[in-house]
Amino acid sequence: MQNLGFSTYLIDLFDLSFQERTGSYFILDNDVTIIETSASPSHEHLLKGLKELQIPFERIKNIIVTHIHLDHSGGAGLLMEKCPNATLFVHPKGAPHLEDPTKLIASAKQVYGDDFDRLFNPILPIQASRIRQVEDGEELQLSKNRILTFLYTPGHAKHHISIFDSASKFMYTGDTLGIYYPQLQNEIGTYILPSTSPNQFSYESTLNSLRKIQEFNPDAICFGHYGLSSNTQFIFESLITKLDRFMNAATRIINENQGQSFNEKSKLLSTTLYNEVKQELQSRKISDTHPVYKIIKLDLEVSAMGLIFSLDR
Repeated sequence: MQNLGFSTYLIDLFDLSFQERTGSYFILDNDVTIIETSASPSHEHLLKGLKELQIPFERIKNIIVTHIHLDHSGGAGLLMEKCPNATLFVHPKGAPHLEDPTKLIASAKQVYGDDFDRLFNPILPIQASRIRQVEDGEELQLSKNRILTFLYTPGHAKHHISIFDSASKFMYTGDTLGIYYPQLQNEIGTYILPSTSPNQFSYESTLNSLRKIQEFNPDAICFGHYGLSSNTQFIFESLITKLDRFMNAATRIINENQGQSFNEKSKLLSTTLYNEVKQELQSRKISDTHPVYKIIKLDLEVSAMGLIFSLDR
């Protein structure tokens, strides 16, 4: 657990058993609020955080998911089941899938096959009466001096929202501004990569959402993966630079391999991106054996599929 100040705490949910991979943010104000739940296998870690902070389930009023990808919302049903006074906040496009997760489950099983249960099971439905579909610019008052503002921030997904906290001036961006790797912070400082997962990634929407977030002039960015960084201007600039590199690499792979299948092009791109990132990190004295490479490799495999899908459809 990490105390971020402003009565805000970051709980490591150990998604995929990786430390500092996926987190949940607890805001302990008059109305206790949780942002992100991760997947159901992470539920026990979230409960440990609640216990350590001595928060009874009855005090939790708001549970917010930035989008409905299962590593962010898969555990929402389990948590709502334990929190009788909580309302779940989500983008309108995501709400039907939390009420009835049948399509989410079927889609995930197609991708993950026999690994589905280990990664995501169970995914519980949430009563429609307990789900709040937020509007762009809508505000949620937690106390006299604290308001959360919801923003539509597509790019990573069409059903994505970000949340601005007026008290801390933190912006919770889910995956819109990419992935932050705190494992590298002590060695090379802030390091991020775009998150361009299938099948709704949009380059233009990502840039529009970045500009929208910039207008709030946040003091820090709170990433779904993983943690807080106050190096906001660097994050904005780095996302644009790396996103352009990703797009250029994807365009080149598509143009040079037009006879190849989607899976073949995705694998070629993920290998290309991984080699580029690894070369960059090695030039900055990050050892071959650093555990962050395993996480980055997984992330780039997913991002490569999103890039190929976006450009080749």
